[in-house]
Amino acid sequence: MDKIWTIAWHMIKRTIGSRKGILIYILFPCLVIAGIVAISGGAGEEPTVVLYGNGDQGAAGKHLLAELERTGEYKLIQTAGEQELKDDITGQKGQAGLWIPTGYTADMLAGQRPLIRMYELKTSEASVMLNMKMKAIADKMQAAAAGIAAVQPGGGDQETQLSRILQTVEQHTVGSVRTDYNLYPREGLGVVTGMTLMFLMALVTSTVSLILDDRKGRTMMRMYSAPVRAYEIAIGNFLGSFMVGLIQIVVVLLLGRFVLQYDYELPLYLYFLVLAAFMLVSMGIASTVAGLIRNPNNAGMLNMLILTPTCMLGGCFWPISIMPDYMQKAANFVPQKWALEAVDIAATGGGWNELWLPFAILGLMAAVLLAIGSAILRPSEAGINA
Repeated sequence: MDKIWTIAWHMIKRTIGSRKGILIYILFPCLVIAGIVAISGGAGEEPTVVLYGNGDQGAAGKHLLAELERTGEYKLIQTAGEQELKDDITGQKGQAGLWIPTGYTADMLAGQRPLIRMYELKTSEASVMLNMKMKAIADKMQAAAAGIAAVQPGGGDQETQLSRILQTVEQHTVGSVRTDYNLYPREGLGVVTGMTLMFLMALVTSTVSLILDDRKGRTMMRMYSAPVRAYEIAIGNFLGSFMVGLIQIVVVLLLGRFVLQYDYELPLYLYFLVLAAFMLVSMGIASTVAGLIRNPNNAGMLNMLILTPTCMLGGCFWPISIMPDYMQKAANFVPQKWALEAVDIAATGGGWNELWLPFAILGLMAAVLLAIGSAILRPSEAGINA
């Protein structure tokens, strides 16, 4: 056991035992994760910026804007005219734009269905929801106008009657209370977790360069010729790398939670366990690849061939649900998918009766890959002569 700890401690000192090591493996990850949290952490929390122009002088146009603003989901900004509205949308000053045409209220009272023109550069979830809410409000006003026309078919002051009805509606004497049961994780959490997994995997796979340096410098050959068992060498290297990874995870989580005040939406210990399990799998991948690579110059191909494709397939950059079926099935073979699934389950209040599956799969992946890596991670003639 002493030999294992000696090898592990030597690996830790080689990794973070210098100023350069602390800068690369501790401070740099913290800065990157802090930037990710700052950019993506608040995604979906700010109200949607909606530009509008109101050419209607009646009550219907004012009521529509008042009801949209009351939801608290939109920040309404008025423009001077329809052309200015189009220009501002083109300039990306708002996510969507609404133009209420002239005579909107009068046309509605005349039994017509006037249309509100909506402008957007691209369709988004926010713009679709805005369109649905706008139509729902317009349908209610249409029904009120039809009722007034039925009671006063001969005319009369229909607009005054409609204005009174809409003012009564705006009081919302009968309403509902929305309760968030936290049935889905915040969109920003998936982005932060995906980028964190990618960056942690990149840091773990950087140990490949150390292993290849040992093989090239014949350090590994001398270790295997010493009175140390092969499994002790493998466990010592894995344990040292894993302890460095745990330090990275702890520092990153504490920075995000207590310094950046980011809400991970799940207990820190669960988030820590997910990242630690993923790091074990990443270590297995790194050790397996290091055992297969004989030329140190080919180590740079690791990120291109393994890290980036698996992160794309595992859902670090976009939701897995938008990918084709065959890619969704292939995602079951990469660890990122199961780590993200474990975070989603924990963030939505799931217990261990649901979490056991992703943890079991991550554990199985780690065991298989670490076993393969320890078996093939040996000095060879190709490595000695490199």
